[in-house]
Amino acid sequence: MTTLEIANKLVELCKQGKNREAKALYAEDAVSVEAFAPPGMDRVTRGLAAIGAKGEWWSSNHEVHSAVVAGPWPLDDKFIVGFKFEVTNKPSGRRMTMEEMGLYSVQGGKIVREEYFYNAGA
Repeated sequence: MTTLEIANKLVELCKQGKNREAKALYAEDAVSVEAFAPPGMDRVTRGLAAIGAKGEWWSSNHEVHSAVVAGPWPLDDKFIVGFKFEVTNKPSGRRMTMEEMGLYSVQGGKIVREEYFYNAGA
């Protein structure tokens, strides 16, 4: 798949709420980088299994009320996707709007790196 095909497929799956299925677009040794470390975790997560576990942690700690996915915006072997979520943090009960941009890098027909940009203080 080309970078644009991967980008379009990722956006399509995320819009359908099929984020777990999107992991088929990733390389086994993919790297995920967060702007800030999630509680008890590192900012950098290495490997598809660990990225999946991080996603499971997020899902089990947040109730999603709505999600908007925008993009993709491609450039060479990279693309950006915008996300806006209305969620409740289950442990605290705090409802909030989260916005972030994901920068994805593609090599060999697979996503090899994702980097998330957001303001954790917002």
